[in-house]
Amino acid sequence: MNNAITLSSFMAGNTLRTLAGPILIIMILAMMVMPLPPFALDFLFTFNIAVAIIVLLVSLYTKNPLDFAVFPTVLLITTLLRLSLNIASTRVVLLEGHTGPDAAGKVIEAFGHFLVGGNYAVGLIVFIILVIINFIVITKGAGRIAEVSARFTLDAMPGKQMAIDADLNAGLIGEEEARRRRAEISQESDFYGSMDGASKFVRGDAIAGILIMLITIVGGLIVGVMQHDLELSAAAKNYTMLTIGDGLVGQIPALIISTAAGLVVSRVTTDQDLGEQVLSQLFNQPQVLVITAVILGIMGLVPGMPNFVFLLIASILGAIAYLKLKDSGTELTETIAPEIPSIEKVDASWDDVTPIDTLGLEVGYRLIPLVDKAQQGDLLKRINGIRRKFAQEIGFLPPVVHIRDNLELRPNAYRITLKGSVIGQGESYSGMYLAINPGRVTMQLPGTATSDPAFGLPAVWIEAALREQAQINGYTVVDASTVVTTHINHLIHSHAAELLGRQELQKLFDHLSTQFPKLIEDLVPKLLPLSTIQKILHNLLEEGVHIRDMRSIIDVLTEHAAQIQDATELTAIVRAALGRAIVEQHFPAGTELQVMSLHHELENILMQVMQTGGIQGAGIEPGLADTLLKEARSAAQYQEKLGLPIVLLVPGTIRFLLAKFLRRALPQLRVLSHSEIPDSRKIKITSMIGGNK
Repeated sequence: MNNAITLSSFMAGNTLRTLAGPILIIMILAMMVMPLPPFALDFLFTFNIAVAIIVLLVSLYTKNPLDFAVFPTVLLITTLLRLSLNIASTRVVLLEGHTGPDAAGKVIEAFGHFLVGGNYAVGLIVFIILVIINFIVITKGAGRIAEVSARFTLDAMPGKQMAIDADLNAGLIGEEEARRRRAEISQESDFYGSMDGASKFVRGDAIAGILIMLITIVGGLIVGVMQHDLELSAAAKNYTMLTIGDGLVGQIPALIISTAAGLVVSRVTTDQDLGEQVLSQLFNQPQVLVITAVILGIMGLVPGMPNFVFLLIASILGAIAYLKLKDSGTELTETIAPEIPSIEKVDASWDDVTPIDTLGLEVGYRLIPLVDKAQQGDLLKRINGIRRKFAQEIGFLPPVVHIRDNLELRPNAYRITLKGSVIGQGESYSGMYLAINPGRVTMQLPGTATSDPAFGLPAVWIEAALREQAQINGYTVVDASTVVTTHINHLIHSHAAELLGRQELQKLFDHLSTQFPKLIEDLVPKLLPLSTIQKILHNLLEEGVHIRDMRSIIDVLTEHAAQIQDATELTAIVRAALGRAIVEQHFPAGTELQVMSLHHELENILMQVMQTGGIQGAGIEPGLADTLLKEARSAAQYQEKLGLPIVLLVPGTIRFLLAKFLRRALPQLRVLSHSEIPDSRKIKITSMIGGNK
């Protein structure tokens, strides 16, 4: 039968891998109640030591704590394994301890005799020292680090999330990268929280080891003397040696696991493992090695000191310092001065007439490292990311941003130009961070107070050392490059209409002709000239409507261009076709449209103005215009106070008139017509312009 489950199919794939965990846990718990022979104890004790060594080595070679995210679970399992082995070995020691030192297996005997020389007093002292080291030093320190790391990681989560959102909005990262970073932050908080709890297992294990040892020694004396008629000295020797061997077998792996836990939680995330970090940071300064070698050499010359040892180590450190200095000398590269071109006096020519850059970025001399790849400047890469994100969101590729230095600017200043005119300017401090106050910070930071150049939010420039503290206290922290790129991103979105020139439009149609050649051929230039289409797209972009859906736009224009040639009327028809996308820009799908509206008397007046003054509305009386503007501003403030998009819903005949009239005074206001609203969406009027709110 096809549905029959065979043994081979059950054993195949990942079935055994998924069952490994439950089977291991059940076996560990079973060891607490089931008696084990000495050979099984030897095998399991050796397995426990091997697991501890593996965990230690993995923690040494782990570059990022999250690469070993299963460590808290491993800590719990290994603790349970040690406790189960303690219980199983204690049972064997009490039952068979009177037979001799190998009653509980060869491993316990080896640890009891070989490591402590058969002296149970020495063994007892060594065991107590190991427990003290594990309990007081390593476990306590690792637990404290895990506790602090968990608290600070949770406190820093909002700031890190906002930093990811800022990078996403600036076009520096994509959606996939943003999701990966958010998942990493969540996993990091879960990891440190789990480590904070898992460290308590190790502390409890150390306490349990001491109590089990005391109980086993006392119980062994009672059993040996009362049940097996051994002399007190013989019973003390047998049971104490077995108990000490058992304790050492358990405590040494526990010490190794605790060390691994301390290494994992105390690591700083880098692209190097622990060995590489120690070698690159501890022995990277030849001056330190030379001074240390000199001090040890002087101490080695003092009479009575172990001269050979001191001089040997001083010689080794001196040799390492010499090799380091030699290597650093060979890595120096010669800098070749650029050839200075000869300046010749030539006549003026048409070559002296240079075109104005559509988009330009001028920077002061202290911001040059941001655009210099040789100095790890990433501003060019980030601007390319902004252009790519703009093309994906708006629907066309903006012009290249030409960057040049300007010595007339202040050292840390920059300015953004559009067709030679300045549209934005600000200051950015290379090597520092801008902590932006989104409105819910818990403390003030020392630094240079300023405002976010893109959105005008209060901010402060801080040193790199205060970055983590700022994130913990609710600030959105961005570096100098992000400040500039965010400003550029905001400005190119708000000036998208001016960036769509004839050249960009031609390239857009060339790109579309490869996908829809027949559509483009039927429209341009048969039905509409390119200039009219440019005007239509300009109207859409000016009111914040993206043109990603060029297929729908071309379909609508092809259908109506034979009867209508006016760009404004065609824009209204295109907006109606794009209504669903326009509405979703402001109100997500499924939500109620809470919008402003006009009082019916004001609507009638404006319709009369349209009839007399045409579509441009030239006949609006000044008193009416002033009243309309005041009422619209008041309604917009009320809408903003409610936390809603500032959207005005009006009849289609007066939409263009109102949008053009209110654009300059209220740039954030969006005017929609009734024809642009899908039939499935519900509308709720929040306030009336020209009437009672």
